[in-house]
Amino acid sequence: TEYLGVRSKSAHGPGPRLNRVPCPSLFTGPSGPLPEEPKPVEMSFHHCHRDPMPQQGLTPERLQARRQLCAACAVCCVFMAGEVVGGYLAHSLAIMTDAAHLLADVGSMMGSLFSLWLSTRPATRTMTFGWHRSETLGALASVVSLWMVTGILLYLAFIRLLHSDYHIEGGAMLLTASIAVCANLLMAFVLHQAGPPHSHGSRGAEYAPLEEGPREPLPLGNTSVRAAFVHVLGDLLQSLGVLAASILIYFKPQYKAADPISTFLFSICALGSTAPTLRDVLRVLMEGTPRGVGFEPVRDTLLSVPGVRATHELHLWALTLTYHVASAHLAIDAAADPEAVLAEASSRLYSQFGFSSCTLQVEQYRPEMAQCLRCREPPQA
Repeated sequence: TEYLGVRSKSAHGPGPRLNRVPCPSLFTGPSGPLPEEPKPVEMSFHHCHRDPMPQQGLTPERLQARRQLCAACAVCCVFMAGEVVGGYLAHSLAIMTDAAHLLADVGSMMGSLFSLWLSTRPATRTMTFGWHRSETLGALASVVSLWMVTGILLYLAFIRLLHSDYHIEGGAMLLTASIAVCANLLMAFVLHQAGPPHSHGSRGAEYAPLEEGPREPLPLGNTSVRAAFVHVLGDLLQSLGVLAASILIYFKPQYKAADPISTFLFSICALGSTAPTLRDVLRVLMEGTPRGVGFEPVRDTLLSVPGVRATHELHLWALTLTYHVASAHLAIDAAADPEAVLAEASSRLYSQFGFSSCTLQVEQYRPEMAQCLRCREPPQA
């Protein structure tokens, strides 16, 4: 036992004396260690945490996306430099436009790599969902950059159609166009990805309610890789057109107008190839219902839970093409167990639709809910 020294007046003399008063140990000693702070323990299952603790860094899917983008970016830089040199030597606008498309590809891939790195940052009190949507913004920047470059190329091709004061070296154009086709084929092979296998985990690509029967999932994959792959497909089409034009010009130099004509036609094809990616990106940014997830099937699934009388405030949206979120209010009978209803409803949403996050509010059903304007379902689009 340790003691504290307390000074007090002595009854036997004028001077103070030192009293020894026992007190608890102020420091950790061998006989009485301080209790350790409780450590956070990961629970195997919780009412609102279906998945284990999120892993640090990139997911396996995004690690693969980063490897694909890095490899394709390196190939793109090498062959872009070759096309610039070849287009200059051949005096070919089609070759230079193809090199400009490769430059746009490099910029979009580097932007996608930056967005993949940014998406690994943890959620904060300001960015409560984290940075997942940076991937979608990267895909949007990729599409917009392709549209801007293509617009410039269309203008230059139109100018060449109006003025014929240019000369093209057919041999250099044919060689460069052949190399460009091989480069785009190589990049398409690197970026090609099959759709993820169908599963009922929380991060699948496409889901359908089990009652509707199985169906093949759509091959969505990573948004950034998909946008880059669409870029490369557009470049491949243009490279094939440039190759055909170079063969024609090589054997028939008087048909040099094939150079701007091929630029004009295949630039339009490149613009059209971005439409699916742009549609998906705008759907995510506008908080639309995820692809493959219907409002009515989700609502009917919640209403089929025992004890649920009505549902309202049902919202379905996506942070990315593969990260789906749902929230809803469940009005239950007075005799129903709220915890059981919450667990069953959450389990059905996770297993049948693959939502990554579900937020359900359970409340007691009241008859006036049927006439509440805010509790009504949204109209059809």
